[in-house]
Amino acid sequence: MANLKIAVQKSGRLLDGSIALLKECGIKIDNKKDQLKAQASNFPLEVYYLRNSDIPEYVEDGIADIAILGENTVVEKQKDIEVVMRLGFSKCRVSLAVPKNVEYRDLSYFNGKRIATSYPNTLRMFLEKKGVEADIHLISGSVEIAPNIGLADGICDIVSSGSTLFKNGLEEKDIIMKSEACLVKNRKITPEQQDLLDSIIFRIKSVLAARDTKYLLLNAPNEQVNSIIKLLPGMKSPTVMPLAQPGWSSIHTVINENRFWEIIDTLKKSGAEGILVIPIEKMIL
Repeated sequence: MANLKIAVQKSGRLLDGSIALLKECGIKIDNKKDQLKAQASNFPLEVYYLRNSDIPEYVEDGIADIAILGENTVVEKQKDIEVVMRLGFSKCRVSLAVPKNVEYRDLSYFNGKRIATSYPNTLRMFLEKKGVEADIHLISGSVEIAPNIGLADGICDIVSSGSTLFKNGLEEKDIIMKSEACLVKNRKITPEQQDLLDSIIFRIKSVLAARDTKYLLLNAPNEQVNSIIKLLPGMKSPTVMPLAQPGWSSIHTVINENRFWEIIDTLKKSGAEGILVIPIEKMIL
């Protein structure tokens, strides 16, 4: 029987999101603390907990068939692996930053300057594309300290909230790339393994589709039903059912949560009452 091996980060910001996603996909993983390998109990999937920077090579070599890791790592490691889909969590950006007290107008600032980074390949490709010549210093660990100790004039690093830059007296100036967690695969997986991967992709899409959508129920006078339906950007045509109270109907639909807040006042003005917004666990499109 075919089996699929997936690599995830053994610690750090991607681990929790990866395991939570697999759990939402109905995959139960029997892992214990500090365990580096675990088998799913209800799906032919084996999980490897690996160092993030090693995962692209393991996937390229076929040690792992698929993996969840950041796009920034895929770009940096330059391995022959395929990005299957983006997963919408662990979002960040790879950016250039300089001390707050320097005068910075544009990228030309970095000509002839020293830039400290843990992402030399990503930085080098970006600078070459922009025609900037700088001295790249490879650092493993806390890159933010480099300008403060005179090692570099600026840095290239991952930025999420920007709080680490602020604490070290740095200011983000240019975004090199935006990144999020993604699912990648070895290009030579077998047809049987691809079938298993397709099943996981189907489950992931169902989970992701549900995250930003809500099930909306409301009551409305019959004479207002058509006007309210026109306000609802749902999947297809909303469901309309008569209430026990004469002259009233219940309207059911699926709506993007952000759109709901845009139209809530209009719905109420159109006569909608008893509005309920319910989370959706899975959504099969």
